[in-house]
Amino acid sequence: MSVFCLVHGAFQGTWCWDLLIPYLEAQGHKTIAMDLPIENASATLSQFADAVIQALPKTDDDIVLVGHSMAGTIIPLVAQAVNVRQLVFIAALLPYPGTSTLDQFSHHLDSDTLKSLNYQPKDPRKLEQFHDEPNMYEPASVGKDFSDEAVLKDFFYDDCPLEVTQWAISNSRSQQSLAYIFEPNPLKALPKVERKYIVCTNDRIISSTWSRYAARKRLGVEAIELASGHCPHLSHPGLLASVLTSD
Repeated sequence: MSVFCLVHGAFQGTWCWDLLIPYLEAQGHKTIAMDLPIENASATLSQFADAVIQALPKTDDDIVLVGHSMAGTIIPLVAQAVNVRQLVFIAALLPYPGTSTLDQFSHHLDSDTLKSLNYQPKDPRKLEQFHDEPNMYEPASVGKDFSDEAVLKDFFYDDCPLEVTQWAISNSRSQQSLAYIFEPNPLKALPKVERKYIVCTNDRIISSTWSRYAARKRLGVEAIELASGHCPHLSHPGLLASVLTSD
């Protein structure tokens, strides 16, 4: 049996795995979740990774590290520091060593938007490799205020049952750290461990077209298709558990 270490995305916390965990534990697996320090505006990617590392058991070597959305930029840093069996990315951003997430998709934004973000353009030669990639984000989600409950309902929880949506919004945390967008990832290279990418085909935030492309190009795997919105751990926890536990 495995230890599933569950790492949440932006605006969420340990609570967001509450519906998924019973499905994993019913199969005999162990689970671990933690709150990342997202409310600390100065928190870095390395500090996020440290929070995960501190939560991990010290003796178990069958660890499956699961990262949702923002956490895709964090779990490779953890796998660089500790022994894990598998990395699983769910509707996730993917890091590229030495670049920020904004670096990766800046060519899809107009000059006014980049200026509003105080973005300092990098050497174009270093970013050319991203120019053949599809847009990482669904255009309708760009620029939205995700601290707004209506926006969360429409983009995070659009396919969740009403009672789950209300519960999730009531537990939403303030996302003050934007390291996952602006900080160049400190990785030298992606860790050489087994990888799995789950693309949510009805995701209204992360483009499913980009997810398929990036899984193949960056991770060397074919994305697993899940008919879900951005948060399958809340909208389809049983289905997600079956994908997580399959070979």
